[in-house]
Amino acid sequence: MSDAKTPFKLLQEIDQRCRQLAAGLPSQQEVVQTWSGIGFRMGERHFVAPMGEVGEVLHEQRYTMLPGVKDWVKGVANVRGRLLPVMDLCGFFGSELSPLRKKRRLLVVDHQEVFAGLTVDEVYGMQHFPVDSFSDQLPPLESSIRPFVHGVFQREQPWLVFSPHSLAKDPGFLDVAL
Repeated sequence: MSDAKTPFKLLQEIDQRCRQLAAGLPSQQEVVQTWSGIGFRMGERHFVAPMGEVGEVLHEQRYTMLPGVKDWVKGVANVRGRLLPVMDLCGFFGSELSPLRKKRRLLVVDHQEVFAGLTVDEVYGMQHFPVDSFSDQLPPLESSIRPFVHGVFQREQPWLVFSPHSLAKDPGFLDVAL
């Protein structure tokens, strides 16, 4: 009976074998701080809007045209019972929307008393950039866009940081009447 192992001894042996065969902890990886935003395209340029400045992204909505407004104001759409002014963001900056309607989206801005849908050529969804890839040195831009761009992230191409909240405060954007 002296050769018989007690349950405690068996547990100790199992513990010892487990410790010998256990894999080590993974090495700690360097944590990179990132900045996130909603990526979109206007013409050939890529933009990214801060997450907190875009309420939602919608497919291009059916809208009712309005008389007596500037040509970049497309009309008004009913979104879940709320009237959403639809603005052509490319048109506001003096360029044309892409003819590919299937890719067009509305970035909904709800800031202070401004509720508007900004039509853009394409939305790329959430984009994440390393914080150290940010620069406030902007590439050459048209003077109409410059007040709304607050920096650039570098990737394969530059991603301009566009502020819908700055646009919503702009007197030129708020003046829609002819």
